[in-house]
Amino acid sequence: MVSRLLTAPERRAISGLAGLYASRMLGLFMVLPVLALHAGDLAGATPLLVGVALGIYGLSQAVLQIPFGLLSDRVGRKPVIAFGLLLFFLGSAVAAEANGIGEIIVGRGLQGCGAVAAAIMALLADQTREQVRTAAMATIGLSIGVAFAVAMVLGPLLAAHYGLSGVFWFTAALALLGLVVLWKLVPPAPRRLRHRDVGLDRAQLKAMLGRGDLVRLDLSIFSLHLLLMMIFVAVPVRLATLGVPAERHGWVYLGIMGLAFVAMVPLVIIAEKRRRMKGMMLLAVAGLTLSLLGMGVMETGWWGLAALLMLFFTGFNLLEATLPSMISKLAPAGAKGTAMGVYSTSQFLGAFLGGLLGGALSQQWGQEAVFLGATLVGALWLCVLHGLPAPRHLSSEVVALGESAHGDALETLMQRFADVAGVEDVLVVPEERLAYLKVDRQQLDSEALARVAGASDR
Repeated sequence: MVSRLLTAPERRAISGLAGLYASRMLGLFMVLPVLALHAGDLAGATPLLVGVALGIYGLSQAVLQIPFGLLSDRVGRKPVIAFGLLLFFLGSAVAAEANGIGEIIVGRGLQGCGAVAAAIMALLADQTREQVRTAAMATIGLSIGVAFAVAMVLGPLLAAHYGLSGVFWFTAALALLGLVVLWKLVPPAPRRLRHRDVGLDRAQLKAMLGRGDLVRLDLSIFSLHLLLMMIFVAVPVRLATLGVPAERHGWVYLGIMGLAFVAMVPLVIIAEKRRRMKGMMLLAVAGLTLSLLGMGVMETGWWGLAALLMLFFTGFNLLEATLPSMISKLAPAGAKGTAMGVYSTSQFLGAFLGGLLGGALSQQWGQEAVFLGATLVGALWLCVLHGLPAPRHLSSEVVALGESAHGDALETLMQRFADVAGVEDVLVVPEERLAYLKVDRQQLDSEALARVAGASDR
């Protein structure tokens, strides 16, 4: 029986890489609640260009994350991650020294060029066994959520005391700290392998793009981050208009994020434990769409705006937690990494277009148009979700095969895995000596699965 307890090197790798990923996302997110407020100090700033500055990192991320991941397969994970962190540092320094909105856009674009997410996930896969990899990936996901919440509070506090330049210098320092963590805390990877549960396989790309259910989820994360960027063109200015001092915006966001997290937790439990994923997803999209409509048409004080934002972020947090889970459940055995690669690219493209669209609407018709345009996006999103099948609650398993499994024995082994109760899909990859399974844990015969896996070692 293979232990699922983390080894000391695995704990070091997970903590180091989760911290590295989170600090990088913290640096990207911290600008969201402050840039629109401080745009008046920047030469040439317009609402459209502020929107571009908010979202431009998504374009460079979308273009470069897959190439950086593939490059890390060839030249090594750590060199690629280090190069990406240096680009992030350079972009932060350019933005910190900026006098005009054009330099801010260049700096944010360079920050996004440090597109090392895929390389970090690949290094994490190199450093962990198949039996603990799902938990390791969940730790990364949790760290991103924490980074977003911290950024909403820390960004306004730093900007109030040190200005926009101080925010960017802080992100530059995070990049340098990330380099120290990478080389001192994260253990060296003994191997560079392809991981179908983490990395993209170009041979599977066409099949993933042809799956209507997966495409709907890709459009969902695209829409979610498009809406996020749109509202941060207008919400900070709306708070200031309602008399909330800039230095207190962080505390407003802290209260909103805390309440939204508490409200999200029971909904996630219903989605996962009671197998109501689709229902909770539709509820979340409907809730955030209604909150956007309220922000667009209702004249409220700041308490009313805070309540609407709490509704928005409850839906946002719920979707951030459940959409990756749905991708994992729907992706075929051995294709989760490719499905997640397309999903992540869609997310970054949504962030870019959200900033662009929000800025354009604000410049042409004002803040209310931003919220009403976002409401229309939410309504179209609900239409896209019509017909999405409720996902079967399947989990991914990766089983290492023994040296004796080869040739015809692999075909026999694949059939033996398929015959285990609760195993719904199997992909055996001889060159990787791995079997990728999709299983229903409520129906799974764990003892039979362990016997088949053990037989592959003999």
